[in-house]
Amino acid sequence: MKESKGSAIHMEVDWERFMSANDMEWVVKPVSWDEGAFLGNGLLGTMVYGEEHASKRHVLRMVTGRTDVTANRVDKPGFPPRVPLGELDLELAGRIYHPTHMRVSLWNAELLATLTTTSGEVKLRSLVHSLYPVIAVEIETTPGESAARCAWYAYPEVDPVLKNADGVNLNQYIPSTEVEHTEVADGIHVCTQRYSGEDGCVTAWKDVQITPNRRICWLSVANGHNESAVAEAVEAVAQASAANFEEWVQAHRAWWHQYYRQSFVSLPDGRLESFYWIQMYKLASATRPDKPLIDNQGPWLTSTPWPGVWFNMNVQMSYSPVYTANRLHMGESLVRSLTDNWDNLILNVPEDCRHDSAGLGRSCSFDLRAQVEDEVGNLTWISHSIWRHYRYAMDEKMLGEVLFPILKRSVNYYRHLLEEGTDGFLHLPPTISPEYGSFMRTTVRDCHYDVSLLRWGCETLLHISQKLAMKDPLIQEWEDILKKLVPLPVDETGFMVGQDMPLAYGHRHFSHLLAIFPLHLVSGDTQEEYELIATSLRHWLSKEGDLRGFSMTGAASIAAVLGWGDEAWRLLQSLLLIIKPNTMYKEAGPVIETPLAGAESIHDMLLQSWGGKLRVLPAVPEAWTELAFHDLRAEGAFLVSAVRKEAVTQWIRVKSLAGEPCLVKTGWKGLVRWNIIGNDNNVRVSGESFIDDEIALDLHEDEEVILFIGEAVPDLRVQPVQGTDKVSRYFGGHKPWRLYGFHSGRL
Repeated sequence: MKESKGSAIHMEVDWERFMSANDMEWVVKPVSWDEGAFLGNGLLGTMVYGEEHASKRHVLRMVTGRTDVTANRVDKPGFPPRVPLGELDLELAGRIYHPTHMRVSLWNAELLATLTTTSGEVKLRSLVHSLYPVIAVEIETTPGESAARCAWYAYPEVDPVLKNADGVNLNQYIPSTEVEHTEVADGIHVCTQRYSGEDGCVTAWKDVQITPNRRICWLSVANGHNESAVAEAVEAVAQASAANFEEWVQAHRAWWHQYYRQSFVSLPDGRLESFYWIQMYKLASATRPDKPLIDNQGPWLTSTPWPGVWFNMNVQMSYSPVYTANRLHMGESLVRSLTDNWDNLILNVPEDCRHDSAGLGRSCSFDLRAQVEDEVGNLTWISHSIWRHYRYAMDEKMLGEVLFPILKRSVNYYRHLLEEGTDGFLHLPPTISPEYGSFMRTTVRDCHYDVSLLRWGCETLLHISQKLAMKDPLIQEWEDILKKLVPLPVDETGFMVGQDMPLAYGHRHFSHLLAIFPLHLVSGDTQEEYELIATSLRHWLSKEGDLRGFSMTGAASIAAVLGWGDEAWRLLQSLLLIIKPNTMYKEAGPVIETPLAGAESIHDMLLQSWGGKLRVLPAVPEAWTELAFHDLRAEGAFLVSAVRKEAVTQWIRVKSLAGEPCLVKTGWKGLVRWNIIGNDNNVRVSGESFIDDEIALDLHEDEEVILFIGEAVPDLRVQPVQGTDKVSRYFGGHKPWRLYGFHSGRL
């Protein structure tokens, strides 16, 4: 991934203060997963909350998860699902009472709490270390709470009161578990859980009294239950407990501080600004380049019918914000997952297609073993995510060695399905449009989901072949498919689900609109396309029956394509009514993708870069008279910054990391001036032009351009914007009164 080597832009951001206003905060003890405090490092995670049952009011639960711990089912066929591991409970002498205060510091990725009990007070600091697979809990107690302690409970040992508090999902597989407790040298305790075969996990922990009123507990979880798993967990705890604690914490913080600085967004809408930054925190808590891909839960597994990986939307939406947010390394876990499981992608298609094809069914475990049945396009859609990764990095090695072979095999599977009709068009047999008519397993001929993905796949394969000067023997076939493929079905309501199947009832998924978003096969640049997109969006939203949180994110991004900033904003406000107080999302169970996709919808209001154009501030609500962003990333490997004041874009800066063609849609009309600054930070060339919105510029690698409309170069500072009703720390516990100025902590 190409990185920036400096800039003409001056960042004036007190990061710690800025992030502090966006922290999650609780003014009373949280009592459910929906409002718990979450911590994670891409593999290990905890969700922290309590319970109101009289027998458990003295307990603060740290429900612990490790993403890759699964168990093979012995009751019926199916992929190995995620399984609950247990929890580290802070057990107090008294019951947690008032005043109690908790806060997740986003900047430091730490939970800080003051717990008032009927016996005294406990101050708590907890983190999941960013560099090591270790959770640390530090407590300081008053004399009445000197006996406070951390206790680990494997899932079978968790008190039924606490299990029932989380709810029981009868669809969830809970394996028979053998639990064994041992103690090794240096006071390290070990709990081994064995499921079946090699499945299981090992938890190691050490609790040390540092001073009469201060103690620290370190805990690690390893996957498996053999001797090497025990050694792995024990070694992690031994190293962490032997380190200088404050230096160990500083190393954790340093990782997060560098991570946040990769880009900057400040909005006048305080709730959305906080929501956005919590999603950036959640993203890096849920995955890392060398960790498992993001599944439906991330490290925060709880009662769920979906303890695995879903590929007909969830994974794609979970990774959607990494690209524009300039956090491409967070997307490497997805890229690596596909390359590591290449053989299984081939085994997912019928045997007679495996010589040239690959695919992905709907759901699976981390090995990506998911047989393709009548939901065909999932691997092609995942390939679009990898295409985005390439386009934002311009990494030709990834293009040729990763994307091309996966996409080629994915399109080849479609080739086996194509049928030429009497009308001369190539048609697809009945397939599923994800989530439409799910309970009836509704299939439809020439399904929009599949026709749009096939068209995008062929166009992209031809582009790659040209880009890399490849002479693939299938080039002519891809060209022929594009010439003869049936047009996307359309009627007076807009895009249809498929042939002879208009959208007749509420549909939570935007699978019938994939050509608009995220594939951008239609741009809206012509009046005809604009009307088609607008009609399709209005019709979809008018069928309210099954709209969900992720419907709002998809609709907001489509509204942003049309430049409807106010509509996109209203849709995101609707999303905020649906998500949980801690910004998690839950339907029949928790699913992590929807809030993350909400961050991508915000990106789409600020910067779009599909179709060879950088669209700067394309869908800004009328009320957003001020905003600022810095180093958002665009296709072509550009870093883009902009500041808006008094409802006018003051300047735009574009930095090229790859020397690609640069066409900027500015929103300006009239005289525009520019300075192109070389990699030595000196102005290479200045100019001015009369433009009607768009301007083409010749940027070399590591050069940047400053675009502005005044006589002189404007103030190139990026600062947080204030807005009129900024609400401090709205998320965490449920605090609706802060919206209306009562103890709002306005900045």
